[in-house]
Amino acid sequence: MELGIGIGWRPEIAAEVEALSGIDWVEAVAENLCADHLPDSLVRLRERGVTVVPHGVALGLGGADRPDPDRLAGLAARAELLGTPLVTEHIAFVRAGGPLTASPRLEAGHLLPVPRTWDALDVLCENVRIAQDSLPVPLALENIAALITWPDEELTEGQFLAELVERTGVRLLIDVANLHTNHVNLGQDPAKALDELPVEAIAYVHVAGGVEKNGVWHDTHAHPVSEPVLEVLAELRSRVDPPGVLLERDDAFPPGAELAGELDAIRSTLRKAAPSVDRAASRVAGPGPDRAAGRGAAPAADATAGVETRTVAAAVAPAPAPAGIRDRTAVAQTALLSALVAGTPAPEGFDHRRLRVQSRALAAKRADVVAKVAPELPEILGDGYRAAFLAYAGSRPLSGGYRRDALNFAEHVLITGGPADPAARRRLTYWWQDRSGARPPRRTTRLVRAARAVLVGK
Repeated sequence: MELGIGIGWRPEIAAEVEALSGIDWVEAVAENLCADHLPDSLVRLRERGVTVVPHGVALGLGGADRPDPDRLAGLAARAELLGTPLVTEHIAFVRAGGPLTASPRLEAGHLLPVPRTWDALDVLCENVRIAQDSLPVPLALENIAALITWPDEELTEGQFLAELVERTGVRLLIDVANLHTNHVNLGQDPAKALDELPVEAIAYVHVAGGVEKNGVWHDTHAHPVSEPVLEVLAELRSRVDPPGVLLERDDAFPPGAELAGELDAIRSTLRKAAPSVDRAASRVAGPGPDRAAGRGAAPAADATAGVETRTVAAAVAPAPAPAGIRDRTAVAQTALLSALVAGTPAPEGFDHRRLRVQSRALAAKRADVVAKVAPELPEILGDGYRAAFLAYAGSRPLSGGYRRDALNFAEHVLITGGPADPAARRRLTYWWQDRSGARPPRRTTRLVRAARAVLVGK
Protein backbone atom coordinates (compact mmCIF):
# COMPACT_ATOMS: atom_id res chain seq x y z
CA MET A 1 0.00 0.00 0.00
CA GLU A 2 1.28 3.44 -0.97
CA LEU A 3 0.75 5.96 1.82
CA GLY A 4 2.00 9.03 -0.05
CA ILE A 5 2.78 12.37 1.61
CA GLY A 6 1.60 12.92 5.17
CA ILE A 7 1.95 15.06 8.27
CA GLY A 8 1.90 14.37 11.97
CA TRP A 9 -1.55 15.20 13.36
CA ARG A 10 -1.47 17.08 16.66
CA PRO A 11 -4.43 18.73 18.44
CA GLU A 12 -2.67 22.12 18.33
CA ILE A 13 -2.61 22.10 14.50
CA ALA A 14 -5.71 20.01 13.80
CA ALA A 15 -7.41 22.81 11.84
CA GLU A 16 -4.25 23.56 9.84
CA VAL A 17 -3.79 19.88 8.96
CA GLU A 18 -7.38 19.60 7.78
CA ALA A 19 -6.89 22.65 5.57
CA LEU A 20 -3.68 21.44 3.92
CA SER A 21 -4.00 20.29 0.32
CA GLY A 22 -2.34 17.17 -1.01
CA ILE A 23 -2.25 15.32 2.33
CA ASP A 24 -2.71 11.58 1.79
CA TRP A 25 -2.37 10.43 5.40
CA VAL A 26 -1.62 11.53 8.94
CA GLU A 27 0.09 10.00 11.94
CA ALA A 28 -1.20 10.47 15.50
CA VAL A 29 0.60 9.71 18.77
CA ALA A 30 -1.18 6.60 20.01
CA GLU A 31 -0.94 7.45 23.71
CA ASN A 32 -2.67 10.78 23.09
CA LEU A 33 -5.78 9.08 21.68
CA CYS A 34 -8.61 7.51 23.65
CA ALA A 35 -9.08 3.83 22.92
CA ASP A 36 -12.85 4.14 22.40
CA HIS A 37 -13.42 7.37 20.48
CA LEU A 38 -11.56 9.75 18.19
CA PRO A 39 -11.21 13.54 18.14
CA ASP A 40 -13.63 15.16 15.72
CA SER A 41 -10.78 16.30 13.48
CA LEU A 42 -9.56 12.74 12.93
CA VAL A 43 -13.12 11.57 12.30
CA ARG A 44 -13.48 14.18 9.56
CA LEU A 45 -10.13 13.25 8.03
CA ARG A 46 -11.06 9.59 7.94
CA GLU A 47 -14.41 10.43 6.33
CA ARG A 48 -12.40 12.15 3.57
CA GLY A 49 -10.44 8.95 3.01
CA VAL A 50 -7.27 10.10 4.82
CA THR A 51 -5.42 7.18 6.42
CA VAL A 52 -4.54 7.61 10.11
CA VAL A 53 -1.58 5.66 11.52
CA PRO A 54 -1.10 5.39 15.32
CA HIS A 55 2.48 6.02 16.40
CA GLY A 56 3.39 4.62 19.83
CA VAL A 57 6.01 6.12 22.12
CA ALA A 58 5.66 4.17 25.39
CA LEU A 59 6.09 0.45 24.69
CA GLY A 60 9.84 0.43 25.19
CA LEU A 61 10.43 -2.62 23.00
CA GLY A 62 14.18 -2.27 23.48
CA GLY A 63 13.84 -2.59 27.25
CA ALA A 64 14.81 -5.61 29.31
CA ASP A 65 11.20 -6.39 30.29
CA ARG A 66 8.76 -8.11 28.00
CA PRO A 67 6.18 -5.67 26.57
CA ASP A 68 3.41 -4.72 28.96
CA PRO A 69 0.18 -6.53 27.94
CA ASP A 70 -1.99 -3.56 28.86
CA ARG A 71 0.04 -1.19 26.70
CA LEU A 72 -0.11 -3.66 23.82
CA ALA A 73 -3.86 -4.05 24.24
CA GLY A 74 -4.24 -0.27 24.20
CA LEU A 75 -2.24 0.06 21.00
CA ALA A 76 -4.25 -2.75 19.41
CA ALA A 77 -7.51 -1.06 20.40
CA ARG A 78 -6.42 2.20 18.78
CA ALA A 79 -5.42 0.34 15.62
CA GLU A 80 -8.87 -1.25 15.45
CA LEU A 81 -10.60 2.08 16.12
CA LEU A 82 -8.67 3.82 13.34
CA GLY A 83 -8.92 1.00 10.82
CA THR A 84 -5.23 1.58 10.17
CA PRO A 85 -3.08 -0.55 7.84
CA LEU A 86 -0.17 -0.63 10.32
CA VAL A 87 1.08 0.69 13.66
CA THR A 88 4.52 2.04 14.51
CA GLU A 89 6.80 2.23 17.54
CA HIS A 90 10.47 2.84 18.33
CA ILE A 91 13.65 0.85 18.78
CA ALA A 92 14.33 2.22 22.24
CA PHE A 93 13.95 1.70 25.94
CA VAL A 94 11.93 4.14 28.03
CA ARG A 95 11.99 2.62 31.53
CA ALA A 96 14.20 0.40 33.66
CA GLY A 97 14.43 -1.12 37.12
CA GLY A 98 11.65 -3.14 38.66
CA PRO A 99 11.55 -6.89 39.40
CA LEU A 100 14.46 -7.87 37.16
CA THR A 101 16.82 -5.72 39.22
CA ALA A 102 14.88 -5.65 42.52
CA SER A 103 15.04 -1.86 42.36
CA PRO A 104 12.52 0.98 41.97
CA ARG A 105 11.01 1.44 38.54
CA LEU A 106 12.51 4.39 36.66
CA GLU A 107 10.84 6.24 33.78
CA ALA A 108 12.91 8.16 31.26
CA GLY A 109 10.09 10.20 29.73
CA HIS A 110 12.10 9.91 26.53
CA LEU A 111 13.35 7.40 23.96
CA LEU A 112 16.80 6.07 24.89
CA PRO A 113 19.09 4.02 22.65
CA VAL A 114 19.60 0.30 23.10
CA PRO A 115 23.15 -1.02 22.81
CA ARG A 116 23.86 -2.43 19.37
CA THR A 117 25.00 -5.78 20.70
CA TRP A 118 23.93 -9.35 20.01
CA ASP A 119 22.48 -9.63 23.53
CA ALA A 120 20.34 -6.52 23.11
CA LEU A 121 19.26 -7.76 19.68
CA ASP A 122 18.09 -11.08 21.16
CA VAL A 123 15.94 -9.25 23.73
CA LEU A 124 14.57 -6.79 21.16
CA CYS A 125 13.65 -9.51 18.69
CA GLU A 126 11.72 -11.49 21.29
CA ASN A 127 9.90 -8.35 22.40
CA VAL A 128 9.04 -7.49 18.81
CA ARG A 129 7.59 -10.94 18.20
CA ILE A 130 5.44 -10.60 21.33
CA ALA A 131 4.18 -7.26 20.05
CA GLN A 132 3.53 -8.60 16.56
CA ASP A 133 1.46 -11.45 17.97
CA SER A 134 -0.63 -8.99 20.01
CA LEU A 135 -1.42 -6.48 17.26
CA PRO A 136 -4.12 -6.80 14.58
CA VAL A 137 -1.99 -5.17 11.87
CA PRO A 138 1.70 -5.16 10.91
CA LEU A 139 4.26 -3.32 13.03
CA ALA A 140 6.99 -0.95 11.84
CA LEU A 141 9.81 0.27 14.07
CA GLU A 142 11.65 3.59 14.02
CA ASN A 143 15.34 4.30 14.47
CA ILE A 144 15.85 6.97 17.13
CA ALA A 145 18.09 10.00 17.58
CA ALA A 146 20.74 9.73 20.29
CA LEU A 147 23.06 11.95 22.28
CA ILE A 148 24.98 9.01 23.74
CA THR A 149 26.32 5.66 22.62
CA TRP A 150 26.91 2.50 24.60
CA PRO A 151 30.46 1.25 25.05
CA ASP A 152 31.59 -1.95 23.30
CA GLU A 153 28.91 -1.98 20.62
CA GLU A 154 29.21 -4.86 18.17
CA LEU A 155 27.05 -3.72 15.24
CA THR A 156 26.52 -0.57 13.24
CA GLU A 157 23.04 0.92 13.09
CA GLY A 158 22.46 -0.45 9.60
CA GLN A 159 23.62 -3.93 10.57
CA PHE A 160 21.48 -3.90 13.70
CA LEU A 161 18.36 -2.94 11.71
CA ALA A 162 19.12 -5.51 9.02
CA GLU A 163 19.41 -8.29 11.61
CA LEU A 164 16.18 -7.17 13.29
CA VAL A 165 14.28 -7.32 10.00
CA GLU A 166 15.78 -10.67 9.06
CA ARG A 167 14.85 -12.30 12.36
CA THR A 168 11.36 -10.86 12.82
CA GLY A 169 10.05 -9.69 9.45
CA VAL A 170 9.19 -6.35 11.08
CA ARG A 171 8.99 -3.31 8.82
CA LEU A 172 11.06 -0.16 9.29
CA LEU A 173 10.14 3.45 9.86
CA ILE A 174 13.27 5.34 8.90
CA ASP A 175 13.63 8.82 10.38
CA VAL A 176 16.12 10.72 8.23
CA ALA A 177 16.31 13.52 10.81
CA ASN A 178 17.47 10.94 13.34
CA LEU A 179 20.13 9.69 10.93
CA HIS A 180 21.35 13.29 10.62
CA THR A 181 21.26 13.72 14.41
CA ASN A 182 23.41 10.63 14.89
CA HIS A 183 25.79 11.91 12.22
CA VAL A 184 26.36 15.20 14.06
CA ASN A 185 26.35 13.79 17.60
CA LEU A 186 27.96 10.40 17.14
CA GLY A 187 29.86 10.64 13.86
CA GLN A 188 27.74 7.95 12.20
CA ASP A 189 27.54 8.23 8.40
CA PRO A 190 23.91 8.32 7.16
CA ALA A 191 24.91 7.02 3.73
CA LYS A 192 26.63 4.01 5.27
CA ALA A 193 23.61 3.26 7.42
CA LEU A 194 21.37 3.43 4.34
CA ASP A 195 23.74 1.14 2.44
CA GLU A 196 23.62 -1.47 5.20
CA LEU A 197 19.95 -1.49 6.12
CA PRO A 198 17.30 -3.33 4.06
CA VAL A 199 15.65 -0.37 2.35
CA GLU A 200 13.09 -2.71 0.80
CA ALA A 201 11.66 -3.19 4.33
CA ILE A 202 10.83 0.51 4.75
CA ALA A 203 7.16 1.16 5.53
CA TYR A 204 7.54 4.93 5.55
CA VAL A 205 9.89 7.81 6.38
CA HIS A 206 9.90 10.59 8.96
CA VAL A 207 11.27 14.06 8.27
CA ALA A 208 11.63 16.57 11.12
CA GLY A 209 13.47 19.70 12.20
CA GLY A 210 16.02 20.31 14.92
CA VAL A 211 18.71 22.73 16.02
CA GLU A 212 22.43 22.57 16.75
CA LYS A 213 23.72 24.00 20.04
CA ASN A 214 27.36 23.83 21.14
CA GLY A 215 28.15 21.13 18.63
CA VAL A 216 25.19 18.94 19.66
CA TRP A 217 22.21 18.41 17.39
CA HIS A 218 18.89 18.43 19.25
CA ASP A 219 16.06 16.63 17.46
CA THR A 220 13.44 19.09 18.69
CA HIS A 221 10.60 18.63 16.20
CA ALA A 222 10.07 22.33 16.93
CA HIS A 223 12.19 23.87 14.17
CA PRO A 224 11.94 23.92 10.37
CA VAL A 225 13.41 20.99 8.47
CA SER A 226 17.04 21.80 7.68
CA GLU A 227 18.82 21.33 4.39
CA PRO A 228 21.13 18.58 5.76
CA VAL A 229 18.05 16.54 6.74
CA LEU A 230 16.63 16.96 3.25
CA GLU A 231 19.99 15.78 1.89
CA VAL A 232 19.65 12.55 3.89
CA LEU A 233 16.12 12.18 2.50
CA ALA A 234 17.59 12.55 -0.99
CA GLU A 235 20.17 9.85 -0.20
CA LEU A 236 17.38 7.52 0.83
CA ARG A 237 15.27 8.33 -2.22
CA SER A 238 18.21 7.57 -4.50
CA ARG A 239 18.10 4.01 -3.17
CA VAL A 240 14.37 3.33 -2.85
CA ASP A 241 10.98 4.91 -3.46
CA PRO A 242 9.50 4.88 0.06
CA PRO A 243 5.78 4.02 0.35
CA GLY A 244 5.22 7.10 2.47
CA VAL A 245 6.97 10.22 3.76
CA LEU A 246 5.70 12.21 6.74
CA LEU A 247 6.53 15.62 8.20
CA GLU A 248 6.71 15.68 12.02
CA ARG A 249 6.17 18.76 14.16
CA ASP A 250 5.56 18.51 17.92
CA ASP A 251 6.06 22.03 19.28
CA ALA A 252 6.39 25.70 18.34
CA PHE A 253 3.78 25.09 15.67
CA PRO A 254 4.02 27.47 12.71
CA PRO A 255 1.13 28.77 10.57
CA GLY A 256 -0.36 26.39 8.04
CA ALA A 257 1.42 28.17 5.18
CA GLU A 258 4.81 27.29 6.68
CA LEU A 259 3.81 23.66 7.09
CA ALA A 260 2.69 23.63 3.46
CA GLY A 261 6.06 25.08 2.44
CA GLU A 262 7.93 22.33 4.28
CA LEU A 263 5.77 19.70 2.63
CA ASP A 264 6.55 21.26 -0.76
CA ALA A 265 10.28 21.09 0.05
CA ILE A 266 9.91 17.38 0.87
CA ARG A 267 8.04 16.73 -2.40
CA SER A 268 10.69 18.64 -4.36
CA THR A 269 13.51 16.70 -2.69
CA LEU A 270 11.88 13.37 -3.50
CA ARG A 271 11.28 14.38 -7.11
CA LYS A 272 14.83 15.62 -7.71
CA ALA A 273 16.48 12.64 -5.98
CA ALA A 274 14.52 9.99 -7.86
CA PRO A 275 17.04 7.93 -9.83
CA SER A 276 16.87 7.96 -13.59
CA VAL A 277 15.86 4.79 -15.41
CA ASP A 278 19.51 4.02 -16.19
CA ARG A 279 20.65 4.58 -12.60
CA ALA A 280 17.77 2.55 -11.22
CA ALA A 281 18.57 -0.34 -13.54
CA SER A 282 22.21 -0.29 -12.51
CA ARG A 283 21.38 -0.86 -8.87
CA VAL A 284 21.45 -4.46 -7.75
CA ALA A 285 18.02 -5.53 -6.57
CA GLY A 286 17.79 -7.36 -3.26
CA PRO A 287 20.30 -7.64 -0.41
CA GLY A 288 23.34 -5.45 -0.09
CA PRO A 289 26.86 -6.88 0.31
CA ASP A 290 26.61 -7.50 4.06
CA ARG A 291 23.33 -9.37 3.84
CA ALA A 292 24.42 -11.27 0.73
CA ALA A 293 27.30 -12.62 2.77
CA GLY A 294 25.01 -14.49 5.11
CA ARG A 295 22.67 -11.99 6.73
CA GLY A 296 19.71 -12.81 4.51
CA ALA A 297 17.50 -10.47 2.53
CA ALA A 298 14.59 -8.71 4.15
CA PRO A 299 11.18 -9.90 2.94
CA ALA A 300 9.87 -7.91 0.01
CA ALA A 301 6.29 -8.00 1.27
CA ASP A 302 4.14 -4.90 1.04
CA ALA A 303 4.72 -2.78 4.13
CA THR A 304 1.06 -2.98 5.03
CA ALA A 305 0.11 -6.40 3.71
CA GLY A 306 -0.79 -7.97 7.04
CA VAL A 307 -1.18 -11.60 6.04
CA GLU A 308 2.01 -11.77 4.02
CA THR A 309 4.07 -9.90 6.61
CA ARG A 310 2.86 -12.17 9.41
CA THR A 311 3.66 -15.28 7.36
CA VAL A 312 7.20 -14.11 6.74
CA ALA A 313 7.68 -13.12 10.37
CA ALA A 314 6.45 -16.49 11.60
CA ALA A 315 8.87 -18.28 9.29
CA VAL A 316 11.85 -16.49 10.82
CA ALA A 317 10.57 -16.21 14.39
CA PRO A 318 13.54 -15.86 16.75
CA ALA A 319 14.03 -18.19 19.65
CA PRO A 320 13.40 -16.78 23.14
CA ALA A 321 16.27 -14.72 24.49
CA PRO A 322 18.73 -17.06 26.27
CA ALA A 323 18.54 -17.20 30.06
CA GLY A 324 20.42 -14.39 31.77
CA ILE A 325 20.37 -11.95 28.87
CA ARG A 326 17.34 -10.07 30.13
CA ASP A 327 18.88 -9.82 33.59
CA ARG A 328 22.14 -8.44 32.22
CA THR A 329 20.26 -6.02 29.99
CA ALA A 330 18.13 -4.88 32.92
CA VAL A 331 21.14 -4.17 35.10
CA ALA A 332 22.90 -2.20 32.37
CA GLN A 333 19.85 -0.14 31.40
CA THR A 334 18.95 0.59 35.01
CA ALA A 335 22.45 1.81 35.77
CA LEU A 336 22.37 4.13 32.76
CA LEU A 337 18.88 5.49 33.42
CA SER A 338 19.64 6.00 37.11
CA ALA A 339 22.67 8.07 36.17
CA LEU A 340 20.53 10.15 33.82
CA VAL A 341 17.51 10.81 36.05
CA ALA A 342 18.55 10.10 39.64
CA GLY A 343 22.07 11.50 39.85
CA THR A 344 23.87 8.19 40.47
CA PRO A 345 27.43 7.68 39.16
CA ALA A 346 27.85 7.20 35.43
CA PRO A 347 28.37 3.58 34.33
CA GLU A 348 31.87 2.70 33.17
CA GLY A 349 32.69 3.37 29.55
CA PHE A 350 30.19 6.17 28.89
CA ASP A 351 31.14 9.70 27.87
CA HIS A 352 30.46 11.65 31.07
CA ARG A 353 30.05 14.95 29.23
CA ARG A 354 27.45 13.47 26.89
CA LEU A 355 25.63 11.90 29.82
CA ARG A 356 25.35 15.33 31.44
CA VAL A 357 23.98 16.78 28.21
CA GLN A 358 21.44 13.95 27.97
CA SER A 359 20.50 14.32 31.63
CA ARG A 360 19.86 18.04 31.24
CA ALA A 361 17.84 17.40 28.09
CA LEU A 362 15.65 14.85 29.90
CA ALA A 363 15.01 17.23 32.79
CA ALA A 364 14.23 20.11 30.43
CA LYS A 365 11.77 17.99 28.46
CA ARG A 366 10.15 16.88 31.70
CA ALA A 367 9.76 20.51 32.81
CA ASP A 368 8.17 21.40 29.47
CA VAL A 369 5.68 18.51 29.59
CA VAL A 370 4.69 19.24 33.20
CA ALA A 371 4.12 22.86 32.24
CA LYS A 372 1.74 21.69 29.52
CA VAL A 373 -0.25 19.22 31.63
CA ALA A 374 -0.35 21.62 34.61
CA PRO A 375 -0.10 25.15 33.15
CA GLU A 376 -1.09 26.64 36.50
CA LEU A 377 2.34 25.78 37.94
CA PRO A 378 4.43 28.12 35.75
CA GLU A 379 1.68 30.70 36.14
CA ILE A 380 1.83 30.51 39.95
CA LEU A 381 5.61 30.27 40.21
CA GLY A 382 6.38 32.70 37.41
CA ASP A 383 9.98 33.01 36.27
CA GLY A 384 11.09 30.74 39.09
CA TYR A 385 9.19 27.70 37.77
CA ARG A 386 11.86 26.28 35.51
CA ALA A 387 14.78 26.60 37.93
CA ALA A 388 12.69 25.14 40.74
CA PHE A 389 11.57 22.21 38.62
CA LEU A 390 15.05 21.40 37.33
CA ALA A 391 16.39 21.43 40.91
CA TYR A 392 13.56 19.11 41.95
CA ALA A 393 14.07 16.76 38.98
CA GLY A 394 17.80 16.40 39.57
CA SER A 395 17.36 13.66 42.16
CA ARG A 396 13.68 12.74 41.88
CA PRO A 397 13.02 10.47 38.91
CA LEU A 398 9.75 10.53 37.01
CA SER A 399 7.24 8.01 38.31
CA GLY A 400 3.51 7.61 37.80
CA GLY A 401 3.22 9.87 34.76
CA TYR A 402 3.44 13.61 34.26
CA ARG A 403 0.28 14.58 36.14
CA ARG A 404 1.55 12.78 39.22
CA ASP A 405 4.92 14.44 38.61
CA ALA A 406 3.23 17.85 38.67
CA LEU A 407 1.59 17.05 42.02
CA ASN A 408 4.82 15.72 43.49
CA PHE A 409 6.67 18.83 42.36
CA ALA A 410 4.06 21.14 43.91
CA GLU A 411 4.22 19.14 47.13
CA HIS A 412 8.01 19.39 47.17
CA VAL A 413 7.89 23.17 46.70
CA LEU A 414 5.43 23.58 49.58
CA ILE A 415 7.24 21.25 51.96
CA THR A 416 10.54 23.05 51.36
CA GLY A 417 8.96 26.41 52.24
CA GLY A 418 8.27 27.82 48.80
CA PRO A 419 7.22 29.87 47.07
CA ALA A 420 8.39 32.90 49.03
CA ASP A 421 5.45 35.08 48.07
CA PRO A 422 2.54 34.35 50.50
CA ALA A 423 -0.11 34.80 47.82
CA ALA A 424 1.65 32.35 45.53
CA ARG A 425 1.97 29.86 48.41
CA ARG A 426 -1.75 30.07 49.05
CA ARG A 427 -2.55 29.52 45.36
CA LEU A 428 -0.16 26.58 45.12
CA THR A 429 -1.55 25.04 48.31
CA TYR A 430 -5.14 25.26 47.10
CA TRP A 431 -4.13 23.95 43.66
CA TRP A 432 -2.40 20.94 45.23
CA GLN A 433 -5.28 20.23 47.64
CA ASP A 434 -7.81 20.41 44.82
CA ARG A 435 -6.00 17.79 42.75
CA SER A 436 -4.10 15.52 45.12
CA GLY A 437 -6.86 13.27 46.45
CA ALA A 438 -5.95 10.66 49.05
CA ARG A 439 -2.28 10.43 49.98
CA PRO A 440 -0.21 8.30 52.37
CA PRO A 441 -0.58 9.59 55.97
CA ARG A 442 3.00 10.72 56.38
CA ARG A 443 2.96 12.93 53.31
CA THR A 444 -0.51 14.23 54.05
CA THR A 445 0.55 15.24 57.53
CA ARG A 446 3.52 17.14 56.16
CA LEU A 447 1.37 18.92 53.60
CA VAL A 448 -1.29 19.81 56.16
CA ARG A 449 1.41 21.38 58.29
CA ALA A 450 2.68 23.34 55.32
CA ALA A 451 -0.85 24.45 54.42
CA ARG A 452 -1.59 25.40 58.03
CA ALA A 453 1.53 27.54 58.09
CA VAL A 454 0.33 29.31 54.96
CA LEU A 455 -3.11 29.96 56.40
CA VAL A 456 -1.71 31.24 59.67
CA GLY A 457 0.45 33.66 57.74
CA LYS A 458 -2.45 35.20 55.82
